[in-house]
Amino acid sequence: MTFSAKARLMAIAAIAPLSLAACDSGSAGGTSGDALAKVAAPAGQKWSDVVRATQDGFVMGNPDAPLKLVEFASPTCGTCANFANTGGQALKSEFVDSGRVSLEIRPFALNPMDLVIASVASCGAPQRFFPILDNIYATQPELLQGIQGADQASAQAALQSQNFAGFARAINLDSYFASRGIAANEIDACLADPAKVVRWQESTQRNGEQFEVPGTPTFVLNGEVLANATSWDAVRERLMAAGAR
Repeated sequence: MTFSAKARLMAIAAIAPLSLAACDSGSAGGTSGDALAKVAAPAGQKWSDVVRATQDGFVMGNPDAPLKLVEFASPTCGTCANFANTGGQALKSEFVDSGRVSLEIRPFALNPMDLVIASVASCGAPQRFFPILDNIYATQPELLQGIQGADQASAQAALQSQNFAGFARAINLDSYFASRGIAANEIDACLADPAKVVRWQESTQRNGEQFEVPGTPTFVLNGEVLANATSWDAVRERLMAAGAR
């Protein structure tokens, strides 16, 4: 299917329903091992300062970390926001900064809003992706309130024509991001190329099939899906069992 066809497919998704939030992972998974030694970060840095783009998202931490945690996350997912707000800081300070764990976020698009939000968040230097996503999760009620006040007709028309900048304006993302220092002309530039927006749908489809992702958030540790792990307590327990202790 071409990206144009995929964009039209996304256009038929309802704009209002934002309850496609979390599903526990269905696959058995997990790792166990001896305690791992901490690894010092480069001079003058913390490992959580080391960020780079990947094919499907962004990764922070020691590139050679023995434990590689991947999170499939949707910006509009309430359970993803709860995970970030309750455990995000501890994950970085206790695990990523130890050099034993790297964290990769792969945006997982549950709806058209996720496509444009991920595109704006990923536009620019890799180092700004995680702070933007953290702020989105911290202020998700404000984000969703604006989306729920969308001009439905304008939003659907913009999607049908692959005018993602127009779609962002129709669902009030321009004002939401403007209050976070991202100007309207920058948003327009980030969303100007439809292929760069729909890439997140392509990534979602490919990763969803590879890992059988049932919903968001879903966590993968060293290639294995962590079953029944959508909360910080559950993920922390798995990391410690794998040696990050």
